[in-house]
Amino acid sequence: MGPTGAGKSMLAGRIYELRRSRAGLSGRFVEVNCATLRGDQAMSALFGHRRGSFTGAQADRPGLLKEADKGLIFLDEIGELGLDEQAMLLRALEDRTFLPLGSDKAVQSDFQLIAGTNRDLRAEAAAGRFREDLLARINLWTFTLPSLAERREDIAANLDFELERYAKTHRRQVRMNKEAREAFLKFAKGPEAKWRANFRDLNAAVIRMATLAPKGRITVECVEGEIARLMEGWRELAHGSDASLPQGVDAVRWTEIDPFDRVQLEFVIQTCRESKTLSDAGRRLFAVSRTKRSKMNDADRLKKYLKRFGLTWEAACL
Repeated sequence: MGPTGAGKSMLAGRIYELRRSRAGLSGRFVEVNCATLRGDQAMSALFGHRRGSFTGAQADRPGLLKEADKGLIFLDEIGELGLDEQAMLLRALEDRTFLPLGSDKAVQSDFQLIAGTNRDLRAEAAAGRFREDLLARINLWTFTLPSLAERREDIAANLDFELERYAKTHRRQVRMNKEAREAFLKFAKGPEAKWRANFRDLNAAVIRMATLAPKGRITVECVEGEIARLMEGWRELAHGSDASLPQGVDAVRWTEIDPFDRVQLEFVIQTCRESKTLSDAGRRLFAVSRTKRSKMNDADRLKKYLKRFGLTWEAACL
């Protein structure tokens, strides 16, 4: 679990490497972003299809679950899957069998699963958007990855990692002089660095600095130029549809909320995070109107308000 760009895919890949070396996994590591799957495409991609099963199905397709046989599949953003796909996935997890589209013969696949999400799946299940039985099945071990802004002490090590990755990918060694490194880390660890896209922002920043570095050395001038680019990008985002996206509210849902309601919702979420209990938050939020009521139902009123936006008390306090 964790926000977009926090490193869920990289962690899943690392777990696969460890299990392959220590537990003898012999199959592939298969990764799929469930947010890109819709309709027949989702069923076909995950479970495969037989030729002619739908328009455009011109040849048999094994499906990603079959490709992960004896290996591991990482379903990123699993909360984006439709309810039909969730039901098929549950059967595949329990029986290790599933039916490709257009087939009446079950296919077997002995795969291991890691799922990733930036949503509160308990809240999604309560709202009927995620199957409770599937959640119970996959909720064995849960790891929460904090955002980059919440782990600024890791930025120095990740800066070195990104420079090494750039060198391997582009076959070009790039270094930072001491002054440039200190300048970048001072900014990166400070309050001005928003890191809205988390490690994707950091990765992009390193690539730009390394590409523009004169003679393969990142200078203070390179760092200052990159800081200006990052700040401008975050300012533009702050004036766009994703402005101040509260944790727990997904980006798609946020764009469907009126700007007037966004301001109110942000204040409510901030109050929840500053309060010890649901009732305490309700008392603070309804301090005036509660005096005009015969029954004090602050907690219930707050729960109903959060539910309008698909949130629970627990999700608002993340």
